[in-house]
This record gives sequence, C-alpha cells and structure tokens, in this order.
Amino acid sequence: MEGGKREEAGQSSEKSFVVDDDDQEDGERNEIIGDFVPAPPVPLKDQLEKDKDDESLKRWKEQLLGCVESDLNGQMDPEVTFHSIGILSDDFGEINTPLPVDKLQNGHPLFTLKEGSEYRLKLTFTVLHNIVSGLTYTNAVWKGGMQVDRSKGMLGTFAPQREPYVHTLEEETTPSGVLARGIYTAKLKFEDDDRRCHLELDYSFEIKKRC
Repeated sequence: MEGGKREEAGQSSEKSFVVDDDDQEDGERNEIIGDFVPAPPVPLKDQLEKDKDDESLKRWKEQLLGCVESDLNGQMDPEVTFHSIGILSDDFGEINTPLPVDKLQNGHPLFTLKEGSEYRLKLTFTVLHNIVSGLTYTNAVWKGGMQVDRSKGMLGTFAPQREPYVHTLEEETTPSGVLARGIYTAKLKFEDDDRRCHLELDYSFEIKKRC
C-alpha cells in the first residue's frame, strides 16, 4: 500500500532520555527531556472552576473546549470511544462497520478492494472528560504471515464534546499484480501523547483482480 508515513520494521526515530532519581525512596523514575519538566495533569473540570465567577470567561472556555461543565466529572484521563470504521473508495462508495466488530465478522474480510484502487479509512469517535493530546495511529498489514506495509500518522488534539468527531485517514493505494491479490490481515492502533492505547483493532481485507 502507498500513502501515509512509512517506517521499516525494527527502526525508530524517537529517542528518550530518562534520569533516575536516587533520592526518591520509592525508586520512581522521572522522565525529563532537556530542562523541561511537565506540569502535573489537572482535571479539566478543575480548570474550568478556576474562573467560575467570570461568566463571560467561563462561556468562552466552554465554547473553545466544545463542552459544558455538566459533561465533566473530574476524571483525569480522557475517554476516547471509537464508534465505527468506514472505507471510502471510488469502486463502491462508502461502507461503514460499527465498533466493536460483530463476532460473526471475525475471520471474515471487513472489506474487499480491487487491485490498484485508491481508498481511505474513516473513523468516528467521541472524546469525554478531558482533552486528548496528540492522538496518533499506526496501521500494520500482513500477507501470508509477512509484514508488507506499515503506515503511521497524526490525527491531532481533541477536546471533549457531545458530538462525535469524524476523521478520514490519508489515502492509500492497493498494490497490483497476481502476487498482490488475496487476503490481508491488519492491526490498527490509536495512542495519545501519554502512550495510552484507545483502540487496537485486528481486521482483514481482500484484494481482487480488476476486471
């Protein structure tokens, strides 16, 4: 498949610098990058309550964040729920599958594409309780037990809101030729800046000959 950002298996461009604090009795390891030490996380509800007496500022924050105080419960971590996965292609238009995938579909291709066709994956999800920062995806694809493709990309940062977000991933192109046809398995994973995994979806699809 073509499109998206590719990386070779076993290689990574990310580096982390970890400093051990021997003075801590509990032996915790604090991760410090350069001279920057991140501030402790604060529930979004607490941030809104700081200006609860200023109605205009409070309304501005609610409009900016896409939520109202009644939707917040003081929970520290954001809750990201994926509701559906769709496939967009000129070959057949749009097909959407509710998540989690029905058990009856396990082991069966989620969709079928023709060789050399362009397509996009479409996700529908909601965010609750707090802002989710730096939501990213990785999509790894295998055929016959061998990894043949891996793409990754950034979705962005999303505030909690009642209405679901709809996000379309970068365009991909299926390979062509006799060897390209057949059943593929894939794993789609979504993580945020804090490496929290919000969805890990195993699915399969089929590539058929173009008539």
